[in-house]
Amino acid sequence: MHDFIYLASQSPRRRQLLDQLGVRHELLLPGPEEDAEALEDERRGELPLDYVQRVTLAKLQAAVQRLQARGLAAAPVLCSDTTVALGRRILGKPADADEARATLSALSGRSHRVMTAVALQTGAQSELRVSLSQVRFAALPPEMIAAYVASGEPFGKAGAYAVQGAMAGWIERIAGSYSGIMGLPLYETSQLLRQARVRF
Repeated sequence: MHDFIYLASQSPRRRQLLDQLGVRHELLLPGPEEDAEALEDERRGELPLDYVQRVTLAKLQAAVQRLQARGLAAAPVLCSDTTVALGRRILGKPADADEARATLSALSGRSHRVMTAVALQTGAQSELRVSLSQVRFAALPPEMIAAYVASGEPFGKAGAYAVQGAMAGWIERIAGSYSGIMGLPLYETSQLLRQARVRF
């Protein structure tokens, strides 16, 4: 049995979701010498589902190397990545206010997909699961989009919004996993943790 895991994510939401499950975890974050953002670079023509799985496994591989390089105690390593897609188009984290406005305008009055991949490495074994959800926004008035962007909430979030934030009042319908849309699908994560014999 494993008493704790390493979480290779800076997301406070993922920590909160692991706490909700009662999973003891320690952060395993990139050092200044790592270019963690480069792992999220898109490849031309890559489909959103392929992208989210590739990025998650790349993050996991980097985290496992980090664990070994730092000589830390052995324990399973958990990584996750969330991608928002409109058709074949990947809507990543907005670089600036203009991109955040454009993304939210594109999502206004439409349904989009949220894909969150979660991967766990235990010893030499790695396993990956994907949660697929659909979210439909009501029509978003331009002044609402402007106020939301000005609040700063869209930054650092795929699709330029947080389902647990102020945008929740504009979501007409969700089909899938609420925790998956937040960034860590608890059902799939629990399956991986049980399989790896993590105590929680």
